[in-house]
Amino acid sequence: MRHHTALLIIDMISCWDFPDADRLLPEARRITRPIAALAARCRRASVPVVYANDNRGQWRSDFAALVEVSLAAGGAPREITEALRPDPHDFFVLKPKQSAFFGTPLELLLQHLDVGRLILTGVSSDQCVLTLAIEARMRDLDVVVPRDCSATQTVGRHAAVVRQLRETHKVPVVTGSRILLQQSGRRAVSRVTTTDRE
Repeated sequence: MRHHTALLIIDMISCWDFPDADRLLPEARRITRPIAALAARCRRASVPVVYANDNRGQWRSDFAALVEVSLAAGGAPREITEALRPDPHDFFVLKPKQSAFFGTPLELLLQHLDVGRLILTGVSSDQCVLTLAIEARMRDLDVVVPRDCSATQTVGRHAAVVRQLRETHKVPVVTGSRILLQQSGRRAVSRVTTTDRE
């Protein structure tokens, strides 16, 4: 059984120039600070941070270029990217579809890192986050979704997916501050404990 934990940050590095982005962007800005705080805690606890970003059909793109383009966009895209700027030790995958498993090396990366539990953050909670949660459970991975670190276009849609994750998929959904990160041993075996289901 794999014991390590990884944090996934989904689709937060962006120029926000896609259809419906104007409705999603305010919610993405709202969750940026909680995600950044959780990512900082994960790095201190030696929990790997993995960025899973849509390649937007740009098959020659790379993640470093995506970061630079979103910074150059200015405004809210720059604000979000600066707050969530990857650390040199972080990982990334570029995904062609909603699931970060489909057409990416994510599964091999998680095996390499000995990861058995994922903390899923980012957008959209009722699309890419939900799809990834379901596919992770199909791979016998434990999943935790911090509800204040994920969002979709409306509060109502987000509340609906929170209920679906909890009731249908039995995924713990708590606030990011209630995820406890612990280390033990020489290799920093990280564990997540959700202190309630809110």
